[in-house]
Amino acid sequence: MMETGMLRAIDRWVLRVERAVLGAGILAIAGISVVNVIARNLLGGSLSFVEEVNQAAMIWITFAGLGVGARRARHIRMSAFYDQLRGRSRKLAWMAITAGTSVLLLVLAWLAIRYVASSYAIGGVTPALRIPLWLVYAVAPAGLALGALEYARAFARNLSEPGIHASVDLHEGDEPSGDAV
Repeated sequence: MMETGMLRAIDRWVLRVERAVLGAGILAIAGISVVNVIARNLLGGSLSFVEEVNQAAMIWITFAGLGVGARRARHIRMSAFYDQLRGRSRKLAWMAITAGTSVLLLVLAWLAIRYVASSYAIGGVTPALRIPLWLVYAVAPAGLALGALEYARAFARNLSEPGIHASVDLHEGDEPSGDAV
């Protein structure tokens, strides 16, 4: 699939942002957990904000990682039926899967936008740090939309090129490189 230089630059930028969010989230969870263990052992009690920071980081890691997982074909697949297919049937099934997943993720992104908007309207905040909940949830529509885009790109690549492409970057059967994150 031919992409212009500008689209490739945007794609690389999005991947860098996704990786930065994933890395920062994992480091935040590890760092805050270590600090909490030290505080619990030295001060005799846990820090009040650790659980909500870890929960927020997990939400961000999950949804920011959705696009990366789809881009590198690192997602869970229920493939018993698909694995029995060969040739054109297999390719058509994969195209239906990528198109259907893309549409489903777009619907979920729309619902997530509505949820974030309602969280914003309500004005809810986290208990300890008073972080607006809509900020915690804002990554959900973005991650779902990026996942939808990656599945749509895989569908387009399968539509325009021979062979079966697990993602825009990977042909079926190729092992994803270790640089997913």
